[in-house]
Amino acid sequence: MGVFSFLRTTYDLDTLDTRFTNSSTTPYKAIIEARNDAASSKERATKWNSRAHPSRWNTPEFYLYFFVIFLIIPYMFWVAYDASSPTDPKYKKYERLLAPGWIPGRKIDASDAQYHTFRANIPYMAALLLLHPLLRRFYNSIVYPIKTVGQSSRPTPEEADQKLNQRATFDFGFALIYLVALHGISAIKILVILYMNYQVATNLPRKYVPVATWVFNVGILFANDLCRGYKFGDVAALLSRPPNENFLIDSDSALVSWGRWLDSYGGLMGRWEILFNITVLRMISFNLDYYWSLDRRSYSPIEKQVDPSALSERDRVSIPAQAKDYSFRNYVAYAVYAPLYLTGPIITFNDFISQLRYRPATIETARTVRYAVRFALTLLAMEVILHYDYVQAISKANPVWGEYTAAQLSILSLFNLHLIWLKLLLPWRFFRLWALVDGVDPPENMIRCVSDNWSTLAFWRSWHRSFYRWSIRYIYVPLGGSSFRSARDAARSVLTYVLVFTFVAMWHDIQLRLLIWGWLIVFFMLPEMAAGLLFPKRKWEQHPTAYRMLCCLGAVVNIFMMMIANLVGFAVGVDGLERIIAGIFRDFSGFAFITGASLAFFVGVQLMFEIRESEARRGINLKC
Repeated sequence: MGVFSFLRTTYDLDTLDTRFTNSSTTPYKAIIEARNDAASSKERATKWNSRAHPSRWNTPEFYLYFFVIFLIIPYMFWVAYDASSPTDPKYKKYERLLAPGWIPGRKIDASDAQYHTFRANIPYMAALLLLHPLLRRFYNSIVYPIKTVGQSSRPTPEEADQKLNQRATFDFGFALIYLVALHGISAIKILVILYMNYQVATNLPRKYVPVATWVFNVGILFANDLCRGYKFGDVAALLSRPPNENFLIDSDSALVSWGRWLDSYGGLMGRWEILFNITVLRMISFNLDYYWSLDRRSYSPIEKQVDPSALSERDRVSIPAQAKDYSFRNYVAYAVYAPLYLTGPIITFNDFISQLRYRPATIETARTVRYAVRFALTLLAMEVILHYDYVQAISKANPVWGEYTAAQLSILSLFNLHLIWLKLLLPWRFFRLWALVDGVDPPENMIRCVSDNWSTLAFWRSWHRSFYRWSIRYIYVPLGGSSFRSARDAARSVLTYVLVFTFVAMWHDIQLRLLIWGWLIVFFMLPEMAAGLLFPKRKWEQHPTAYRMLCCLGAVVNIFMMMIANLVGFAVGVDGLERIIAGIFRDFSGFAFITGASLAFFVGVQLMFEIRESEARRGINLKC
């Protein structure tokens, strides 16, 4: 295999996640068996090619688009590079946010604390990625070996149960060690919260479990934030203060001193509450999966007449685990599973238990190697951009946006969003890679580049996809989903979206700007939904080109709206956005640039449309 052939397979959707290229209802073992069936592959390709439009890549229209893109992309990088030049008079304002880089003659933008922390700990995380699976192998072979009975590739139910016990016991023990190493004495607080949530699921009357689960876990989100992680010193001060004395007054009592001494043993990450939100999602998943399993105690893969060792992804999620699997040990092993504990991706409890019992067929060494190479190339891209474009440092140094040109303001905003996307993508892919090496296949969080999105609805499906799937299963569907058949159904559907995105915003952080972001997303969905109802595709079947152009115009507007929402939520806030917009439109050059940017977006959207048509010709429909 040549270098270009390897890179092509590395950037194939199947390398990213087999869920993208195969039906969720088809067991992956069946797909593996059909790989070498030439007749089946040809039949499948013919079937999907008959449904998709002919390729437009080699048409004069797209040659024009390629030429425009060839000019625009270097121009965009040049604008950002020029604004980041050390010779620029504004460079001194943000130079303090830069650090020495590894590219000769260039500093690196170190202004983002989240990426800076990830970058500084890459060597230690890489060592852990290798050490953790090796420790598991040692444990499996020396401490908890499994005796196989037969030579069949399909484990017997008894062997599967032993495999589950073997992995869950190791994961439980490692979780306790991991918590203490990360959070020190605060590991006790986390275990207490986990235990309380477990009691909500298993000891309350069944009819109260859903409401109690949501009240408890949303309450934990607020309590963690308001109480700053329940520091022992603060708790001791509260308990030891005399009546009518202000809580904020310092106290030198022995109890307070002891509490502060305990707080000094905070582990590697003393502020455990910052990343605990991801654990809250797993707590809710366990409770609701357990709650739904009570109605289906006798339901099993055997009853459904499917091979439990070759379940489809949908079956792994929907078929409840066995009653004995909802134990506290398995619950902690799931909630604090080391590779996914800090950032995810999120996997449901049912799916996790199924994968512990039977190793997924989707985990193949060659694919995992390609996934690792793809992660390394993405990390390299992030590093190079941060060495040459200091867009994040500029935005964090309280700039006077009026000093920048309309082109610089627009490009800096766009690049800021790309860097936010990359800084989230890298930890998600690293920790998913760790899980794959360890034998668990969680969903991929990022499907498409942030620049390859034109639909607000589809963007939500492709950005933090595992959270999207979690929200669908545990919030959207229980609330009734959406329907626009009548005005009443439409109003209920909009309310459902508002509730979903309100929780999503609060889950990210309890801040007003994130609530505004969540509500803006819903508000910006409405025009897209209305356009879908006013201009249904079936009425334009005789005019496909005109319909494509009409959709493209709507997509350009959508892109601007999504940029506004995400700049407010994750970059500059409402005030910063107002200053940027005022700077862009302060004279005629701003209007001229926005017109040119709209034409560039128009060309980009046409390429996005054709990328999805190319996927359709391969039988792939990501719905985003």
